Amino acid sequence: MSDYQPQKTFCHECRKNVEYQIKELVEKKEVRGLEFEYTAERAYCNECESEIFIPELHDQNLKKIDAAYREKAGVIKVSEIKEIVEQYNTGKRPLSLLLGWGETTLTRYLDGDIPSKSYSETLKKVKSDYNYMRQLAAENKDKVSEKAFNNLMESIKDLQQDEIKTEKKIDSVIKYLLKELGEVTPLALQKLLYYSQGFYKTFYDEFLFEDECEAWVHGPVYKDIYFKYRDFGYNPIEDEKLVFENINLTEAEEELLDSIIDNFGCYSAKTLERMTHSERPWRLTRKNFKPEQKSCEIISKDLIAKYFEDVNEKYEMLNVEDINDYSEQLFIKIK
Repeated sequence: MSDYQPQKTFCHECRKNVEYQIKELVEKKEVRGLEFEYTAERAYCNECESEIFIPELHDQNLKKIDAAYREKAGVIKVSEIKEIVEQYNTGKRPLSLLLGWGETTLTRYLDGDIPSKSYSETLKKVKSDYNYMRQLAAENKDKVSEKAFNNLMESIKDLQQDEIKTEKKIDSVIKYLLKELGEVTPLALQKLLYYSQGFYKTFYDEFLFEDECEAWVHGPVYKDIYFKYRDFGYNPIEDEKLVFENINLTEAEEELLDSIIDNFGCYSAKTLERMTHSERPWRLTRKNFKPEQKSCEIISKDLIAKYFEDVNEKYEMLNVEDINDYSEQLFIKIK
């Protein structure tokens, strides 16, 4: 015998308890003048087909509306605010005061109030920029107890130490590129990482770092790196919290990166973008997408490896300095 129990509730049209079914519907909503879509769940009577109000579904739909609005507006999520409170280990009220806000501001945001764009951006920044949090705390330390302030300073110290321990190879590559080039925009950095990965593979038969590359509208992109530096926009990356220490690279890796800097670092971000657009890995990965259509399709490592292997053979590269021949011809090609 089946244990299945059909869902039942009261239908105001039928005036009795009825079985119902739940359907997913893509609906439009407008919040604060911003229109967006979200997937709602609605319950319908199996007998008269009229919509039935289910409190649990209503609550779920409200959460979906909130999430969809925050995504569209670029506003920080409640879950991310919870992470901030936990990582700084200071308490909601003291942390709110150390940010320069009212003591109940963070509590309201954790309860679901939507922060303004400027408050949201501040929260996003302190989530990853510990020096910025330290700066704000120093400016507002007289608003909290000495114990609360010291707890925050200890948390920042622990977070920075943990970050150093968990750095990946791509972090060392980025540090080296930024240190040697001085001025690099986020867009240019993405392309330099891509060329570093491809050419390292063809010369040393292994990838420089493990991270996957995605075929975005403006060329190959390492998503985590994009979100880390996107606030710089089209400006050079000036990351005050970045310390050029603990750069974990071998001599061969540095030699390869020096060649990438010499042969690709001399070009603008937009030129590098056009270069990657002309190459097979990005074009093949985006073959089913329109030019301005967003995509998070991964450019497979096999595709990258094969392409740069073909480049190596075509230009008869014997060492990393020979990358020069390819970069010059590629520049002529896209002019």
